[in-house]
Amino acid sequence: MTGRPDSAPDPWALREHVEGYLTEDDVLVATRASAARRGGAPVGPGAGAGLRFLAASTAARAVVEIGTGVGVSGLWLLRGMAPDGVLTSIDIDPECQRAARQAFTAAGYGPSRLRLINGLGLEVLPRLTDGAYDLVFVDAGTADQPRYLDEAVRLLRGGGIVALHGVLTAGVLEPDATDAATVALREVARQVRDDDRLVPVLLPLGAGLLAAVKATPHA
Repeated sequence: MTGRPDSAPDPWALREHVEGYLTEDDVLVATRASAARRGGAPVGPGAGAGLRFLAASTAARAVVEIGTGVGVSGLWLLRGMAPDGVLTSIDIDPECQRAARQAFTAAGYGPSRLRLINGLGLEVLPRLTDGAYDLVFVDAGTADQPRYLDEAVRLLRGGGIVALHGVLTAGVLEPDATDAATVALREVARQVRDDDRLVPVLLPLGAGLLAAVKATPHA
């Protein structure tokens, strides 16, 4: 054995260490500051690094993001995607998407890498092609997470990945919490765990990153 039970690190110190493992460059720092000015709560560096890892692990060329914000998560995704990959990002707020486009441009990602769609995710997603995407990232509409999951699984190719952010918010960890958002998060976690088409993992990054690979059908 290499350690003792009483030598486990303090959870908060461990969290800070994980969040600070990869530093953000000037564009990400400025984009994160833009989100703060608007009252947004984008993914932290730990969850962002997780998204980049997932995109890189699939050599993702086609990614859907629900919840553009001002571009923090999109920047992390783009940095893991294939050089010719296209990020389709959906958000209801045109001002946020305008700020996100500026952030993407500042980071060197031109129009050929981006498809920003203004609208409600659950209205836009049904118009996207079945089985055409390598990764779907959901960071919007907590109460609608189960419906977003259904759409994501439809959109993914075999071997593609769905990732949902915010699944470890405070209410989820409180047994007596029964508000609608908490109930929806528990439901989507159960759906992912019990779906035979998915191979899941729950990662304590940021507010919780629930990811799952869509299994490739056997011949």
